[in-house]
Amino acid sequence: MTAGTIAAVEYEHILYDVADGIATITLNRPERLNAFDNLMLSEWRDAIERSDADRDVRVIILTGAGRGFCSGMDVAHETAGEGVLQSEESVAERRHSLRNSVHHIPRALVQLEKPYIAAVNGAAVGAGMDMASMADIRFASERARFGMGYVRMGLIPGDGGAWTLPRIVGTAKALELIWSGELVDAQEALRIGYVSEVCPPEELLDRTREFAQKIARGPATAIQLAKKLVYRSANLTFDEHLDFAQMAMTLAQSTEDAKEGPLAFTEKREPNFKGY
Repeated sequence: MTAGTIAAVEYEHILYDVADGIATITLNRPERLNAFDNLMLSEWRDAIERSDADRDVRVIILTGAGRGFCSGMDVAHETAGEGVLQSEESVAERRHSLRNSVHHIPRALVQLEKPYIAAVNGAAVGAGMDMASMADIRFASERARFGMGYVRMGLIPGDGGAWTLPRIVGTAKALELIWSGELVDAQEALRIGYVSEVCPPEELLDRTREFAQKIARGPATAIQLAKKLVYRSANLTFDEHLDFAQMAMTLAQSTEDAKEGPLAFTEKREPNFKGY
């Protein structure tokens, strides 16, 4: 697929398209503020894995349709015993309920080496905030609101939020957000370092894509290795990190892009990275 080509895949509860090296996943249940059900989760996982396997995709953007980003699990379905948690089942039957449903998303993302950016257009609440927290970085609309609303339902963050959020904002702030369940606006999210930038609503996707295009034009192998190095190093000693960095550097140095970068620098031009 050449630059500028647009590819689309038909789903029922998400939208998916690829253009200029960027895959955009749009959660598409606006009438439910993009609350997820099992079908959306299945399609979402497929889109992540499709993006990962597509060599033409360099960056993935996640956003929501309508006025919400994601309001988490569909509470109406849960109350009716038809949702992700399947409340009418026994404890023994429920012990894999998350692993067999919503955990498909974080587990797919653990394997994703490509940059994954959230363009948070509206409310990101409960598991919706967890989904935003799973992105590598977040851009937010001025209308975005964030809240760990589990406590209001008598629940806990069950899909990775208690792992990701402290690593973004620190332990104390994460516990404050989880225990209180209070909403914070986009400017507060920017102040605490949860989002990288706040944009007017009409500029959010353009600004996110502008940043994504800059990344997509870069040396893909080096960018993906750097992401892996950052995440893996969180659980390594410094000495182990240095060993891992040596291995990653050796791989990066073996690419054509590692030749193009210095050559472009000496020729005083923009590099033309190929991604390999």
